Amino acid sequence: MVMVFPAPSGANRKRMRSLMTPLWTALEHHIYAVTRQPFIIRQRQPLGGGCINPAWRISDGQRIFFVKVNAAAGLPMFEAEAASLAELAATRTVRVPEPMGHGVAAEQAWLMLEYLPLVSGGTRAMERLGRSLAALHAQPRKGFGWHRDNAIGATLQLNAYCDNWIEFWRERRLGFQLDLAARKGYVGALQQQGELLRARLDGLFVGHSPTPALLHGDLWRGNVGGTGEGEPVMFDPAVYQGDREADLAMTELFGGFPEAFYAAYREALPLTTGYPQRRTLYNLYHVLNHLNLFGGSYRAQAERMMAQLLAELR
Repeated sequence: MVMVFPAPSGANRKRMRSLMTPLWTALEHHIYAVTRQPFIIRQRQPLGGGCINPAWRISDGQRIFFVKVNAAAGLPMFEAEAASLAELAATRTVRVPEPMGHGVAAEQAWLMLEYLPLVSGGTRAMERLGRSLAALHAQPRKGFGWHRDNAIGATLQLNAYCDNWIEFWRERRLGFQLDLAARKGYVGALQQQGELLRARLDGLFVGHSPTPALLHGDLWRGNVGGTGEGEPVMFDPAVYQGDREADLAMTELFGGFPEAFYAAYREALPLTTGYPQRRTLYNLYHVLNHLNLFGGSYRAQAERMMAQLLAELR
């Protein structure tokens, strides 16, 4: 999902420039502190594609870094993203940009990452991505959740640990999004169907007892790419420990991945009976989140998904 940021007015442009100048200085100082090599920004290129955080490519003519920017209140979101990337990297199964630091300068939070020039992955890269994701999901974990809350898009994502996956999904995923939707005025059939579904959730897990796996958490096509050497890369994670099917389901939500990806994943980790129904359940979380973020047609889509799931539970 891409959001176009409106062009600032003359007064706002002046204010933005006044804020950005100390931000660039702070980034130069940070890079020197981390690398012990002087860094003077010679090039600043705004990058498109982000729906939450404006992003920049900064360079001194030799070294390049990727920087996300938000209001100062967004610092916890950046801290959680850096921790997410570090946790994924520690598994040694998937390539992610290395977090280089985060902080606040001139009323703006920033997150600096390794800059990776990415291209669309071909068949071989998608096969590698499928195998890498399966390797990530195959590593054993304890408990459903994570050691801290983070964000899914711009929405808080609750990750307090729970031993029961169905309860975790009922309360921390569907329940949270439905409560948020109600506060935004989305009531009626959406809430009625949502409560019925939450009460009958167990019926979608007959014969399926998921074990905790570390998930990317926001794995759609816009959050993966590849290096020029064909190595797949994941970014913009919203990690937690959960049913691996939740990651795989989201890959099918917005256009899907090439079949080579799915074939490689299934070869390494076959799916269990009932996945098509649980895929709808897991993607309902993301559709509800899009409803809460963007409104529009996502309400009708969420209601259709819940009606479909309830029909299958009769």
